[in-house]
Amino acid sequence: MKKLIKSPNLPKREQILLVDDDKIFREEFVECFGGYGFIQAADGNEALKILNRPNEIDLVIMDVRMPGIDGLSLLDKISKIASGVGTIVITGYSSKEVVLKALRGKADDFLEKPFDIEKARAVIDKVLNAKKNGYRSDAADTAGKMEHVKRFLIRNLSRKISLKDAANVVFLSPKYLSRTFKEYVGIGFNEYKLRLKMDEAKNILKQTAYNVDQISDKLGYQNTESFIRQFKKIIGRTPAGYRKKIRGKVRS
Repeated sequence: MKKLIKSPNLPKREQILLVDDDKIFREEFVECFGGYGFIQAADGNEALKILNRPNEIDLVIMDVRMPGIDGLSLLDKISKIASGVGTIVITGYSSKEVVLKALRGKADDFLEKPFDIEKARAVIDKVLNAKKNGYRSDAADTAGKMEHVKRFLIRNLSRKISLKDAANVVFLSPKYLSRTFKEYVGIGFNEYKLRLKMDEAKNILKQTAYNVDQISDKLGYQNTESFIRQFKKIIGRTPAGYRKKIRGKVRS
């Protein structure tokens, strides 16, 4: 019997509290920004209840215009009860005054609707990195840089990310990153990246009705056969076989 390869220990996904009274917008936002963990709140009161409970929220993204407690008022309250949490204000009103109020209210940054997904992701990453305990994008700490590479890979599962791309993110040479990553993680960069994709494929197979072609496309594969071949190599069975096994367990 073929020995299964153990999946890597995944770094914790950053938890984002998304506060907006528009449910459709929240769902579309979550869909656009894979790689993060999301908790949703429909208004400021609900957000405060969440923040007042024990939590691991790293960032709050809030709309300015909401019923009850608006975004700017919520921002003020967050600064008092959760000062270590990053904050981003969303505004659909290109008013300089609103932006200035948000920044004076200690928001770390802002997004304007409609926003460009890649630019918005850059803003989110910047705030998360700035708030991470003792970690700066230029940190000399090797462990911090390797964890940053892990997060970078998780957030870009659907993209073709090279060793050079990852090295540029943490300001290292590809050769140095390759050697250091393997020493720190225990497996090579490409193998780790592949296992991340396969773990995500397993989650999709468990939680959705997507077919193999859809999953392959979602994970950035141009060739479904290549995806199936790699999945079988890592997991020990085909995607269809894995789904059948999981469904069999659920029924029993």
